[in-house]
Amino acid sequence: MDEAKLNQLKHFVEQCKADPCVLSDPSLLFFRDYLESLGATIPAHSHSHGDSKSKSYVVEESDDDMADTEAAQVHVEEEEEDEIIESDVELEGDTVEPDNEPPQKMGDASAEVSDENREASQAAKSKAVEAISEGNLEEAIEHLTEAILLNPTSAIMYGTRASVYIKMKKPNAAIRDANAALEINPDSAKGYKSRGIARAMLGHWEEAAKDLHLASKLDYDEEISAVLKKVEPNVHRIEEHRRKYDRLRKEREDKRIERQRQRRRAEAQAAYDKAKKQEQSSSSRRPGGMPGGFPGGMPGGFPGMPGGFPAGMGGGFPGGASGGASGGSPRGGAPGGFPGSTPGGVPGNVDFSKILNDPELMSAFSDPEVMAALQDVMKNPANLAKHQANPKVAPIIEKMMGKFGGPK
Repeated sequence: MDEAKLNQLKHFVEQCKADPCVLSDPSLLFFRDYLESLGATIPAHSHSHGDSKSKSYVVEESDDDMADTEAAQVHVEEEEEDEIIESDVELEGDTVEPDNEPPQKMGDASAEVSDENREASQAAKSKAVEAISEGNLEEAIEHLTEAILLNPTSAIMYGTRASVYIKMKKPNAAIRDANAALEINPDSAKGYKSRGIARAMLGHWEEAAKDLHLASKLDYDEEISAVLKKVEPNVHRIEEHRRKYDRLRKEREDKRIERQRQRRRAEAQAAYDKAKKQEQSSSSRRPGGMPGGFPGGMPGGFPGMPGGFPAGMGGGFPGGASGGASGGSPRGGAPGGFPGSTPGGVPGNVDFSKILNDPELMSAFSDPEVMAALQDVMKNPANLAKHQANPKVAPIIEKMMGKFGGPK
């Protein structure tokens, strides 16, 4: 066996003597099993100590990483912005308090109107117009209500009464009459005009502008134009105010999405760092010189041969090149082993470098079928016969027997 590898093996044994807890490393489970198969006693505390040490390490790492993640989250939370509170829009123009009186009397627009009632309705309207000219608005409302009840199908009657309610600064009553007029005649210019002016009185600037523009298209007059000059500047201020805060809300939402993206990146980085630390710690805690197996590429035995050679391969390979036979070897091999070997173990005169440097054997050791056959033969040499017909397995077994042969 190579001298450098023997020195490494010697160093590892000294480590085990000084601290049996070294054997608690999970990667050395195969070696513990091998020692126990030879009758060795492994201190129980080495297992428990290793487990507790491992658990402690995991907890500490988790705490550290959790702290890192929380720190990243806190950093993101500190960047959270306050809720956007919209300021009031500076508007111009006078408004009135809404009138909350009981609704005025309305006629039944589906009723049939006789010619007599139509004439009476027109007479009542004439009286209302005269009362308006004299400034008697309450009287005008009474005459117009009478006219509406006599002819509830007339949009003009409702529109006229709506204009009187506007003069009386009763915008809600005016809107009810304007709506009635538009239900009867959707193209009633007086209905849109009255409703637009009433809405402007209440400060409903955008709705007012919409109604006044429709009224102007249907029947333009100077009064509509004058009201629009007061309404439209406020509409523009409202639209600009809305655009401003829509933009602010969008910017705030974009920042929120960006913070979420950064948080996900921080969490992914923390998870990566955690895995990397655990990997580095696991490597640093493995015993020096034999990371997970014998030096020189023998993790748990020969490469690809889990658990190593089983103890006491009864009699070695039958018919081996060195003449070893079941029960012992005439060349001085101890009972229950290969020729020239110690009892129950691997031959003492084997040059492992020849095996490790043999590409064919190394390739075969990675083949599950070949490894299963080798282990089958090692457990029971009598099983060799059933594998001799296998063209993949037989040459490897023959070559292995040649490698384990005694000195010629």
